[in-house]
Amino acid sequence: MMNFSIPLRRAGLALALATAFSPMAMAAADKGDTWSGKTAALSTPWTAKVSPKNALPEYPRPQLARPSLEHPTWMSLNGLWEFAAADAQATPTFGQTLKDKILVPYPAESVLSGVQKHSDFMVYRRMVDVPAAFTANGQHVQLNFGAVAQDATVYVNGKEVARHTGGYTSFTADITAALKAKGPQEIVVAVHAPVDGEDVMVGKQRLKPEGIFYTAASGIWQSVWLEPVPATSLAQLTFTPAASLDAFTVTSKLQGAGDNATLHVTAYADGKPVGEATGPAGKPLQLAIAHPHLWSPQDPFLYTFKATLAQGDKHDDVTSYAGLRTIGIKKVGGLNRIVLNGKTTFLLATLDQGYWPDGLHTAPTDAALKFDIQKTKDLGFNTIRKHIKVEPARWYYWADHIGLMVWQDMPSLPNGHNEKLTDAAKAGFRKDVTAIVEQLKGETSIIGWIPFNEGWGQWSIPAAGELATQIKQLDPSRLVNARSGANCCDTKGDPHAGDLIDVHDYQGPGLPAPDATRASMDGEHGGLTLGVDGHIWPNTAINPYGSVKDNAALNDGYVANTAVLRDKGPGIGVSGSVYTQITDVEGEHNGLYTYDRKIEKVDEARVRKINEETIRAGSTP
Repeated sequence: MMNFSIPLRRAGLALALATAFSPMAMAAADKGDTWSGKTAALSTPWTAKVSPKNALPEYPRPQLARPSLEHPTWMSLNGLWEFAAADAQATPTFGQTLKDKILVPYPAESVLSGVQKHSDFMVYRRMVDVPAAFTANGQHVQLNFGAVAQDATVYVNGKEVARHTGGYTSFTADITAALKAKGPQEIVVAVHAPVDGEDVMVGKQRLKPEGIFYTAASGIWQSVWLEPVPATSLAQLTFTPAASLDAFTVTSKLQGAGDNATLHVTAYADGKPVGEATGPAGKPLQLAIAHPHLWSPQDPFLYTFKATLAQGDKHDDVTSYAGLRTIGIKKVGGLNRIVLNGKTTFLLATLDQGYWPDGLHTAPTDAALKFDIQKTKDLGFNTIRKHIKVEPARWYYWADHIGLMVWQDMPSLPNGHNEKLTDAAKAGFRKDVTAIVEQLKGETSIIGWIPFNEGWGQWSIPAAGELATQIKQLDPSRLVNARSGANCCDTKGDPHAGDLIDVHDYQGPGLPAPDATRASMDGEHGGLTLGVDGHIWPNTAINPYGSVKDNAALNDGYVANTAVLRDKGPGIGVSGSVYTQITDVEGEHNGLYTYDRKIEKVDEARVRKINEETIRAGSTP
């Protein structure tokens, strides 16, 4: 979001905004006690449902699952771990109980973790009984991490099995050789979490949050699990729709030696086979689809797949899914516009930061994770801009299934000192961008990438073009918005690169025109601010820009703002917009929902009506 120079006000002033918020002016929200006895400063409807026995129990990686009716196929390690925090790095000790406890996978700073404190260095420890079936018949045991912020070194029984850098990407370790023949296995994870103290991908996290920057989310913040696999197994399957919209290109990555291994994939529509392909593992396969059924927000149809990796008498059986859709730029009425499946489509989005008052970067439950996406759809939007954050795989699963297109931002480097970035910091950012694109490029909902927001961590104007080229080489099937907010705020300027021209305009909306090679969009606008008494993050200064006096003014303001897009956007050639934002976050009270997700501030039917009109107008210029 744009950082205006309007003086900050204390949250107490925001309370005054809610005095006319009838009928929503209600008693203070309940303050929920958590599993650890700590009280959430602001609870969600799911806060009290979290316990050490049910911490995000769902299978974390829906696009690469191993079903079996005969044997256990995975083991969640979410739950209580031993924990120790320190201000300086130290070599972990093994075989010793750590003094504190933490609930994985909630960030250390969150109330749901039970710690609620940041430390630059942390050690996690857990003793695990690995089921005998996991190592039977020569199987290998994988230890999987959804994400750990920022640097993680993993040990099993005192042996280092993995070292990973990057707080937003997953990683896996084959721990078979480190396992003891019997008895509990010791897993230790040493974490370094500098947050904004070093030039690493940090997004909106700050050690001293204020205004448009929020509480840090460090340590293990996505699910951890064990999984038995053959010696050679599938590490990733990606289904890329053909431009002809009648086939997928299937690419695979393997774990272990893939000599003479073959991959067979069958596609299913509503349980019936509609195509299959076989070929050497690790090589692209062309999977033709009979009677193609396309994916769109109006009809989010997904094919399911069964894949078998065979090597000798061993095989790895997995399931996956994907939608058949394309995204691109095409001249319509003489202007470059975004087309979905070859048809002009206006991308009406909300800004979605993925923050929670109880779990910070981690939604308290899977139902909570789904909530924001479903409500975005209910309000009549067809797109989400996932802002400066990468979500767990199950977030994209819900976006794929519910039917929302997604602009995927890259988490930024710390802002405000672009000219001081070292070559090492730039190289680290490029490496992390590559890892994120490679991890997420199988997600149907993602239709575009945004490497830089408002120049945060952008060391030069040409850097945006360089990153756009890098991303396009990795993934030519999607759009690249080289820089969202060319008119703001660090290293201002249009890089004249990528597929989009993008401006930010508060309250806006902005109406940029396409040029000879690019379509155009309003990357951020709106930001109408209304605090609701009892649903405000405590002791936090706020940016009051765009303040409205009550919910009637908020509804009127939103409708009037969006009507400009409806009435003027199609003729100019605007292809999309992003309203700020779906929920309040800490010091920002410009959400359509409160931060705790308990109060919907707008009239859903009225918002949906103007949104649907705007999408229709922009899609039929």
